[in-house]
Amino acid sequence: MSFDTVLIANRGEIARRIIRACRSLGLGAVAVYSEADRDAPFVAEADLALPIGPAEAAQSYLDPHRLLDAARRAGAQAVHPGYGFLSENANFARAVVQAGLVWIGPDADVIALMGSKAAAKAEAQAAGVPILPGYRGSDQSDTTLLAEATSLGAPLLIKASAGGGGRGIRRLDDLADFPAALASARREAQAAFGNSDVLLERFLEGARHVELQVLADHHGTVLHLGDRDCSVQSNHQKLIEEAPAPDIPDSIRAAMAEAAVRLAASIGYRNAGTVEFLYDPDSYAWHFLEMNTRLQVEHPVTEAVTGLDLVAWQIRIAQGQALTLAQSDIRMSGAAIEARIALDGPGGNVVTHWDLPELPGLRLDSAIEAGSPVSHHYDPMIAKLIAHGPDRATALARLRAGLAALEVGGIGTNAAQVAMVLATPDFASARLGTDFLARHPQALPSAPTAQTQALAALALALHSARISGAQGHLGPWTNLGAWRLTALAGRGGASWHMIDGAEYAVHETAAGHEVMDIAGAVLLRAAHARLQGNTLDLEADGVRRRIAVGWSATEITLTEGLVTTRVPHGRQHTGADRGSGGTDINAPMPGLLAEILHPLGTPLKEGDPVLVFEAMKLMQTMTAPCDGILTDLPHAAGATVPSGALLARFTPDEDTGYDRHAPSDR
Repeated sequence: MSFDTVLIANRGEIARRIIRACRSLGLGAVAVYSEADRDAPFVAEADLALPIGPAEAAQSYLDPHRLLDAARRAGAQAVHPGYGFLSENANFARAVVQAGLVWIGPDADVIALMGSKAAAKAEAQAAGVPILPGYRGSDQSDTTLLAEATSLGAPLLIKASAGGGGRGIRRLDDLADFPAALASARREAQAAFGNSDVLLERFLEGARHVELQVLADHHGTVLHLGDRDCSVQSNHQKLIEEAPAPDIPDSIRAAMAEAAVRLAASIGYRNAGTVEFLYDPDSYAWHFLEMNTRLQVEHPVTEAVTGLDLVAWQIRIAQGQALTLAQSDIRMSGAAIEARIALDGPGGNVVTHWDLPELPGLRLDSAIEAGSPVSHHYDPMIAKLIAHGPDRATALARLRAGLAALEVGGIGTNAAQVAMVLATPDFASARLGTDFLARHPQALPSAPTAQTQALAALALALHSARISGAQGHLGPWTNLGAWRLTALAGRGGASWHMIDGAEYAVHETAAGHEVMDIAGAVLLRAAHARLQGNTLDLEADGVRRRIAVGWSATEITLTEGLVTTRVPHGRQHTGADRGSGGTDINAPMPGLLAEILHPLGTPLKEGDPVLVFEAMKLMQTMTAPCDGILTDLPHAAGATVPSGALLARFTPDEDTGYDRHAPSDR
């Protein structure tokens, strides 16, 4: 099983991480890249990089034939799949071995076994590991599933049987909603995994997500490297992870670790893997959730507290080397917390600024650098910030300091949301659970107030002026060529902006800028207002303010301190054409029009589902903006569209009294 060159069947930050591990072992690292990643940092860092196709993952990173051909062309003898993409695809693992290459991961048969949630739970049960009540049968008829759901009772989860990563999961609190939730889960499961089978599982309110890292060689040794808590999640996607899992009784911790090792040994597991559990802190009960047969995104927190290089050990095990460690050699040193930094909200397609000063105890695993392109074709995570300290409080303080110091330009991220989560007293005291964000709405982007709407109008006016050549300030006589300014009585030129369904005028005065609503009330007086890069600097009521701004064709994000607000907006205009009404559905970001639910000519009510839009691994059902007739569908299902693209248009139903020519501040 010797090899000297590894092909990395992945991209982004994990590709960079594997390249570093290969270098540390004196191995060559071969990268593959799609057209969207041609200028990505991992491509430049590899010893050799080969193109494998267009941006669409199905034609590049998810195409096993292109990947194997790249390995052949590069002379690689081994393949590391990273995580995501084909990392848990048993057929790909089997094809790699059949091609005479070494697969850096567990055997294909084990991947297939644990890749089925139903089969994995059966194996866990056979190994004496507790599982949650649920239905995991082969009968997937609507009638059987509804009967089983009724027997389980709400709340329950509908979960894709063939996959993970938070996709194909729907929570059900009312059995009356079962048909719609089942259809939605099946649709997402089919799109993500090519298999629409689901299982049903009792939902544990407030449970914690605790997982055990295991490492096994080909010589009969199976170790655990401690536990992690991954309870803070958004849309079933992990947001913050830490090691060790805090505030768990030693007896429970030891029992879960022993169960993880027992399960891994019983299925003949080899290489790195993770056994996941749900832990109820009220009853101290814990249940098997699933096993991930690959490296985890959150592996750095385990590396931080154990001092081990998990990726290097993956490679050594694949080479046939024996683990040189005993379980007693695994010692935990301090605590580590990781925050996932992901694309979020409006922003551009290129990172204009990316910097983190040198701070103690911090590690940044990043897919990007200043100048890097970003793409909606792939997972939105672009970096992981990991903090390590002698104790949890120190690690938390270091992570918060790192997030505050992280400078990002050109793209919108979730960094402010993560910082708000870390600032909550419940996180500091380890009162964790998968319902954490639901219990802490203050950690979510806040609803726009009149003040933030006015700030959004000012930012949009300055942005438009800059595009028109005004270099960051609104000058009425320098912008006539780009967008016409009208005059308000006694004031200079003004521009109108549709913000969150209402209209605002922004104009320049001798003292600075004023923002008024449609009734003429002044909502904001700002002195020295300038938009430099993605930062809005101004003085209001004698207070200097600095606000990070992101924008797309449909939304503005304002971040001030740890508070982020998303504000929908429409186009700016001169006042003569104000008020087109809410009759359109537009793409909230670049993405895929996954499904159109109704043909042209269908009469629908406001709020009825119209289409399914997919972006950044998430599917969103978009609804009718008004009562009316569906009269325009510019794109076919399967089309990739840019941010702001028209997806559907309605002719309002006149019988409802809706007037599409009325001012659209309704």
